[in-house]
Amino acid sequence: MVAQNAYVTRLSHAVDNGFIASVEALATQRATIGCVIPAYNEAESIGQVLEALLSQTRVPDVIHVVVNNSTDNTVEVASEYAGRHRIIVAAHEQFTEVYVHDIGRNPDKKVGALNYGFELVEGCDYMLGVDGDTVAEPDAVERLEEEIVSDSRIGGISAIYTVDDHHMRGMAGFLVAGQRTQFAAFNMQNMLRGRNMAVLGGQFSIFSMRALLQVMLDNHQSTPWVRDSEVEDSLLSLQIKSAGFLTKISARARASVGGMTTLRSLDAQQVKWNFGAIDLMWPGQRGDTTGQPFHPNLRVRWLENFSMLLNGVIRLLFILLLVASLSINAFVFSPVWLIPPAVALLLNVRMALAMKNRDMKDILFALTFVPSEIYMWIRLGHFVRAWSKFLSRTEVDNWAAQAKAERGAGAAFVAPAIIATLVMAGLVVGWFTLSVATQSSILAVGWPVLGVITVVQTLGMLFKLLRRQRGYRV
Repeated sequence: MVAQNAYVTRLSHAVDNGFIASVEALATQRATIGCVIPAYNEAESIGQVLEALLSQTRVPDVIHVVVNNSTDNTVEVASEYAGRHRIIVAAHEQFTEVYVHDIGRNPDKKVGALNYGFELVEGCDYMLGVDGDTVAEPDAVERLEEEIVSDSRIGGISAIYTVDDHHMRGMAGFLVAGQRTQFAAFNMQNMLRGRNMAVLGGQFSIFSMRALLQVMLDNHQSTPWVRDSEVEDSLLSLQIKSAGFLTKISARARASVGGMTTLRSLDAQQVKWNFGAIDLMWPGQRGDTTGQPFHPNLRVRWLENFSMLLNGVIRLLFILLLVASLSINAFVFSPVWLIPPAVALLLNVRMALAMKNRDMKDILFALTFVPSEIYMWIRLGHFVRAWSKFLSRTEVDNWAAQAKAERGAGAAFVAPAIIATLVMAGLVVGWFTLSVATQSSILAVGWPVLGVITVVQTLGMLFKLLRRQRGYRV
């Protein structure tokens, strides 16, 4: 009897093991990813973008290129990749199909193209949004999928962005180096916040279709993206967060975006971004909401704007007080004033060293200090222009302004420099109309005030300098 029971037990184990083996041998159903690429005059880059996607270790199940308002041959270049593709990676066979849609004139621009693409991939589990000038690293899609599938609470994940600086020289090289540093600082800030991403950048981000549908339901929208925002990605990120989902930055997925190579185009892009952020931050500005100035995704925006204000005030006050002191031979040099720029230099170098794909240009940009300082003045100009536009309450189309600037037209980018020069000239003239006693009194108050503000900013920079980066690479 005992022997019989042992036989039955062994037989049962054999059946169980055979059943488990047969179940494990069954093909598992993977999630489906639909990729949408809104493309506006991207003939120079769209080929590289598609080649990078077709070379992924995990290829999107379908790729839709939505060409809108283009006047170049973007459609012709993209159409060379149209059709079904068979990709073999590490002995695994994958299939995808590329579709090219020319929707012609589209008043909603990128937002319209994204919503058009959304309808095409609505049956997928996830939507991958890719800009027409963003080239992903070979494992980017695989990494994004792994992360978003691992946690159903995640509504969207953004890749780690940088700007491609290959073959960049002169002014273009300088501007791109500044943008690479700017992206690196932004990425690191989000990573150190528990990888919570305030803005799921449209350059290369994956979205849960469940989250997008919930956003539409909660906000009574017929589409995920709405056209009445200057920063469609910031607004959608805010709405995803409000819907109860997480917005994250990837730990490993990386992509290179196209940089702005002229002062004119950089100004238009940054002013549009800043203006849109202010529009979201300010209470009661948008027609469809009473305003959410203290929304978790906007706290970072307030800090960014306060930081830029502090940077501008310190620099302007220092120049004015320095010139004023020299004019009456009252300036006395103190080595203490070298501490803030020294800390800033160390912070810039540390950020450059934290870049995964850094090169000598990134190191020199930080180490020589002058380029990064000039770039900060350029950014201050964008900051002033954006707030001026917003406070003037003038109806503007910043999308059209950016398109115009990228064509090489427009001169609004020089306005901050002209206005600053005129203001400085007026202050100098006014200074020399004052009595020496009044001038001395102003300097006696001005320098201590500047000192206190500079100490506050320097302590903030020291905190960033000493803060552990937990091994993150941006």
